[in-house]
Amino acid sequence: MDTTLRDGEQTAGVSFNPDEKLAIARLLLEELKVNRIEVASARVSRGEQEAFAKICAWAASCGRLDAVEALGFVDDGVSVDWIASSGGKVMNLLTKGSLRHVTGQLRKTPEEHLSDILRNVGLAVSKGLTVNVYLEDWSNGMKDSPDYVFFLVDALKDAPVRRIMLPDTLGILDPESARTYCRTMVERYPSVHFDFHPHNDYDFAAANAFEAVKAGVKGLHTTVNGLGERTGNLPVSSAIGILNDHLKVPNSLDESALMHVSRYVETISGIRIPSNKPLVGEFAFTQTSGVHADGDRKGGLYQNALLPERFGRHRHYALGKTSGKANVMKNLEALGITLTPEQMKRVTERVVELGDKKESLSPEDLPFIVAEVLKGDVSSAPDRIHIINYSLQLARGMRPIANIRIDIDGTCYEEASAGDGQYDAFMKALWIIYDRLGRRHPRLTDYVVKIPPGGKTDALVETTISWDLDGTAFKTRGVDSDQAEAAIKATVKMLNLIENNLI
Repeated sequence: MDTTLRDGEQTAGVSFNPDEKLAIARLLLEELKVNRIEVASARVSRGEQEAFAKICAWAASCGRLDAVEALGFVDDGVSVDWIASSGGKVMNLLTKGSLRHVTGQLRKTPEEHLSDILRNVGLAVSKGLTVNVYLEDWSNGMKDSPDYVFFLVDALKDAPVRRIMLPDTLGILDPESARTYCRTMVERYPSVHFDFHPHNDYDFAAANAFEAVKAGVKGLHTTVNGLGERTGNLPVSSAIGILNDHLKVPNSLDESALMHVSRYVETISGIRIPSNKPLVGEFAFTQTSGVHADGDRKGGLYQNALLPERFGRHRHYALGKTSGKANVMKNLEALGITLTPEQMKRVTERVVELGDKKESLSPEDLPFIVAEVLKGDVSSAPDRIHIINYSLQLARGMRPIANIRIDIDGTCYEEASAGDGQYDAFMKALWIIYDRLGRRHPRLTDYVVKIPPGGKTDALVETTISWDLDGTAFKTRGVDSDQAEAAIKATVKMLNLIENNLI
């Protein structure tokens, strides 16, 4: 069960509008093929109810309404009415899974709380809802008050409840305790369907999920990219690796859709995926060491079962001070550039030299490095496009305007355009020229600006722009003390890569 749209939306600063929620819901069910999605919390806001109703209407139209769930509360039917009136059919009832929560937060006895739970379950069933039950703070309940947990589940196992969900609400479990507590529940209540809901406060969410499944729980709760309160929840990418490669547990998840869904949620949430995130991070399938690249050329010696092709990705070989000839050769092969052994040696030495100076290098930088090192050699890629000059105008209350003059193969072209920002105005003027000439140009897909920690206003800025040209993704970088100039430098690199047929 994926709870990106409910628990994941509790990530600080993350809020999805109704259309975004519907789009993500469709991706989760139709492309990634999770079994269930938790998409809302009852009573939160008008926008939350609008989004929930929109998702329910879509799900009902395609026979998926039973897969759409909403969090409800022990509130004498208010949540039940909220869910039912929005078109929902499944309520995940939040109850207290530890004695401390019952007595400290609710100020009730276990018997009073159980009576309230059963009454609300009955109200939900009478309105035609299916009910699952969360035992909030269950992990602390098992640690400090297991008799209370058993008291609750002894009654719930005979109630009209489809699943009992075991949350590690505060992320306190380690693999050993997760295994012990989950096994205790499964062995004591063999007929109950238990879900495990891990949080990642100690970075144990994946390990705890692994142990929970081994112990016999039948469901895992995930979020895309590990979104969630504090340090987040179990990433669905981690669940894929655990279930498919380690536990060999049959499941419905479509590995090939993982990157699309992950990148979409990254864009909509504004929470960037760490570059070293397993499976979905930018560097997940990037080898940096020359020894590794050499081993891969000799039979995939540095590859494991997580082949990037499973997830619609490709292996990359980074360029830097640890690069060897094999790294450079792999990248040149991808670019279709052939060098002599002596030329290869000189280019490799230059790559290592730049990496030693902490310069960021990408495969797209290689043609420029080749041109610099070989200085006019037939293998180099001379610039065919130059920016002669440009003027960027920014005035308060007015749209920015760019005037540009560029040289393409010795012919000068000039154009002006307004835009939503200075760089946007520059690009619009540039594409007017390109469209007039009938030249192809890529689509900008991402734009990242980096400054050194503690950098001042005159610090160097590195702008990295991601492009897509007819399905081919690549990046270019520019460095300057001015952000717009850095972006323009990255853009000129992109133009020359395309003009020299290197992309």
